[in-house]
Amino acid sequence: MKLLFLGDVMGRAGRAAVVERLPKLRADWRLDFVVVNGENASGGMGLTGDHAKLLLGAGADVVTLGDHAFDQKDMLRFIETEPRVIRPVNFAKEAPGKGARLFEDARGRKVLVTQVLGQVFMKRAFDDPFSALDGVLRTHPLGGQAQAILVDVHCEATSEKMAMGHFCNGRASLVVGTHTHVPTADAMILSQGTGYLSDAGMCGDYDSVIGMEKAEPMRRFITGMTREKFTPASGAVTLSGVYLETDDRTGRATRIQPVRLGGHLPESTPV
Repeated sequence: MKLLFLGDVMGRAGRAAVVERLPKLRADWRLDFVVVNGENASGGMGLTGDHAKLLLGAGADVVTLGDHAFDQKDMLRFIETEPRVIRPVNFAKEAPGKGARLFEDARGRKVLVTQVLGQVFMKRAFDDPFSALDGVLRTHPLGGQAQAILVDVHCEATSEKMAMGHFCNGRASLVVGTHTHVPTADAMILSQGTGYLSDAGMCGDYDSVIGMEKAEPMRRFITGMTREKFTPASGAVTLSGVYLETDDRTGRATRIQPVRLGGHLPESTPV
């Protein structure tokens, strides 16, 4: 199976780039399944139902969220009607939506997509991500009920992401980090066949401060004072993520390749 995961979509520019480029990538790279993290796609904070529809319509099979999952209030209702939008599995049990679901690709192969929120350096104390994910993986064995399993680890600390990668080694096809908006250089296949990348980076303008126009973040760092709201940067966008190939029989990764396309970063593609 050929899978593509795209990191945090940042604001209007990120949305537009995904909508414009993803249909061609699906065709050119013969992708079987695409997951997009959309939690910053609406003004840099959260995701609206309308913007979720745009990402899904462009070719995303699933859209994951994160700590800003419900910053846009209409997502509280929309997620109950759209199963292809996934919120973190370790959110409060009363939260709407689901944190893990089984999907099918065009050939009927089952793909499990799940997301967890980290605890280290995060503003809110979420439930233990390891226990939450363990329950999901125990009920969906790789190569059995699911031909592929993708885990989006949305957290700040690379150490926590790496620990989650090893925790899932042999139990998931891909463990990929999101949230920091900075792509890492550690794409690899772990010892028991799990593809791993600490952070996929963002689909946004890298001539920025993690996707935001530079002036206000710099002011706050330099002076400690707030003058304006953060505004998503609107320049040239780099699509950032990771490409994975898996063995249909075992669900294990056979190839992993970082993806960076367009914008300011050096290009990296699977073809």
